[in-house]
Parts: sequence; structure tokens; C-alpha cells
Amino acid sequence: MKKAAYHNLGCKVNSYEMDAMLQALRQKGYEIVPFEEKADLYIVNTCTVTNIADRKSRQMLHKAKKTNPEGIVVAVGCYVQSDTQAVEADESVDLIIGNNKKKDLIQILENYLEGVAQESVIDINHTSEYEEMKLGATQEHTRAYIKIQDGCNQFCTYCMIPYARGRVRSRQKLDVLEEIKGLVSAGYKEFVLTGIHISSYGNGSLLELIQAIDEINGVERIRLGSLEPRIVTKEFADNLSKLKHICPHFHLSLQSGCESVLKRMNRHYTPEEYMEGVNHLRAAFDHPAITTDVIVGFPGETNEEFAETVQFVKKVDFYEMHIFKYSKRKGTKAAVMPNQVPEGEKAKRSMILQELEAQMSKKFREYYIGRKEQVLFEERKEIEGAVYFVGHTKEYVKAAVECGSTDERNLENEIIDIKLTSFVDSQVLLAQML
Repeated sequence: MKKAAYHNLGCKVNSYEMDAMLQALRQKGYEIVPFEEKADLYIVNTCTVTNIADRKSRQMLHKAKKTNPEGIVVAVGCYVQSDTQAVEADESVDLIIGNNKKKDLIQILENYLEGVAQESVIDINHTSEYEEMKLGATQEHTRAYIKIQDGCNQFCTYCMIPYARGRVRSRQKLDVLEEIKGLVSAGYKEFVLTGIHISSYGNGSLLELIQAIDEINGVERIRLGSLEPRIVTKEFADNLSKLKHICPHFHLSLQSGCESVLKRMNRHYTPEEYMEGVNHLRAAFDHPAITTDVIVGFPGETNEEFAETVQFVKKVDFYEMHIFKYSKRKGTKAAVMPNQVPEGEKAKRSMILQELEAQMSKKFREYYIGRKEQVLFEERKEIEGAVYFVGHTKEYVKAAVECGSTDERNLENEIIDIKLTSFVDSQVLLAQML
């Protein structure tokens, strides 16, 4: 039996596509082995969101070739798409496959082995075709990420993704529903809708898709990927709140709480519009988890502009923030903007927001102490010397039930009523089963 190894970089969309490629390889008779082992085939699903992501992609390609110089090393995805010539010139790479061609992995591989010339990287910016893939299982056992959309039309000044992923393309609603039905039959209970820019799904029909998923028998939870703030109208929030299985956990990408910085980023909303969306969600749901991304040190960001972001973040009172120090991305408008912020200042600003994020996260979790919730348990895990079963509430608060090293109970993929009592550590709440 031939052996294949893989390494996945980047986002949840990449993870979904990697799962689909692994499924195809297994169906073709390949045994999937760890990346560190000697294999006949190495698949590196690359990322190009930052210069560092490009470098990590190259490192993993070189590592694969070093592990087995005779193995076929395949570079796949966004880095291939954004810098095709550089990847083609890399002596560690035997075969390249761009985006919208991952579904053809097996055919491309067979053509390569037979010496047949082929097109494996298309002009992604001039296609309207959605790359259809369908999963029967995922790498996770309780939660399935469902890709519903690809591409982005936003063209933020710091971002390469529209050039690597192309324009917005949406998956057919029936294909999404059929995949979820199949995964329900395989035992999955929670479904996370993901894509490059899911708010643009179906030219305004995201809510209709979510409503249809909510009606599928066996779906216990629906969680949404990152949303564009302006999609969250009062009507949108109110309709979501009527669904039986929606998780009140919403990731609204912010990037900056300062209007002038948002304009330089080419983000299509103001802080006031963002706050309106948050208020709609909090009016529709009892205690929703609002999470976000923030970039510090964007070109030209003054101390006064950063202070505006700090005040805005406090006003929103997030559950969690992912904080990034701005990193130049070659090929973007922001990379050549004047007044680049020194690295030391970026680090200082990042630390300020990280400390604020820790305070807000603790406050959000404290709200649940003494409350009864439902937890979908995922795995057995050791925390500070004790053994627990760990899972998440609908708001994505991590909860743990102590089970002991000799306890043979398996709570994986069970949704159980619990009462939250105290902190296990700063990230996890202790739970008692009811």
C-alpha cells in the first residue's frame, strides 16, 4: 500500500479542503501516515496570508523532500496560486496544484505519474466556478466544518486573499444540505459554516441556508464562521434567534476601532455601524459571545488612533479577541504605505490589547458560574495534573468534568446538562453533570 503524508497550513477552509483530499487519497488506496514519516507522497496545503505563511509553506515543502528525496512532494493552494513561478522554481517541489483544482488531486497525480501535460493552476481571478467537494467524515469527531463559499471581493489593503482565492463563488444550497445530512448520519452533531467571506454567500441568501440547515433532523448545533459586521441587521439577528440550533457565538471581524484606520484598510463599515450589529445581537440573544480580530500597528496608526481602538474595544466588551501585529504583505497596497509603525510599538500595543482581552474573557466566563448549560463534550484531557472530559457550551465557553485517569466513561460527542461551578484554569470552567 502506498503511503501519503500531509501538512495543512492556514484557515478552516484549508482544513476542509485537506480533509476532502485525504478522503480521495484513502479511497484510492493510500495509507495516511504522519508527516515526519517516510512516505511515497507528501501534500502540503499552503497558506499565503502573510509573508511568514509563505515562509512556513516553503519550510514544510523542503522538510518533506528532505524526509524522502524519492517521494513526490505536492504543493497545493494559496501560496501556489499567489506566487506560482517561485513554487515552480523550488527544487523541493515535484507537482503544483492551485486553488479550484484540489478536487482533481487524484487525476492530476495520475497524469503526472504518466508524464501527461496538464493545467493544474488556473487564473483564479477569472472563474465563477465553485469547487465542489463533499466530505463523509472530518479530522474532528464531534464538530464538522462545512465550506459554503469561496473567494472575496473586499480587497482590504493589507490582504492577498482575493488574489489567491479569486472572486466570490457560492456552493449550491442542496449540496450543502446533502453533505450535512450525510455527516449527521455519521454521528456529527455540530456544524460550523465556513468560507473565505461567508457573508456574501448566495448573493444575500445566507440566512435562508442557515434556516434550512436548522430543519435537518439530527443537527444539534449550528455555529457561524466570521461575519461581515454590516450583515447583522435587526432582521438578521431576530431571525437567527428564532432558530432551534443556532449557537449564540458570533465572530464579527473588526480589525480597528478607529474610523480613519478602517478607511485606510478599505474596510466597508464604521465603528458606529459595527456597534449597531453588536447591539442587534445582544437584543436578540440573552448573553451572546461576541469575538473578533484586531490588527495593531497598521501603517500610519498614531497613538491617538490606537487609543480610539482601545476605547471602542472596551465599549463592545468582547468575549475573545484575536490580536495581530500588522505584518507587511508583499503585493498589497498597505505594504508600501508611508509611516510604517516600528515593531517595538506594535508589540507594546499588542500587549495592551492582550491584557484587556484577558480581563474581558474572564468577565464573560464568570457570568456562567452557577448557571446550568449544555456542553458538547469532545475529548479527554489532562489539565494541571487532573484528568477531565472537555467540551464547549453553545457560547463556546470551554467546560470540563473531572473524570479521573481510571474512569472508563466516554463522554465524547455527548451533549449533557451541566452546572458550571468554578475555574479550572483561566480558559476552562469546572462543570458538574446534572
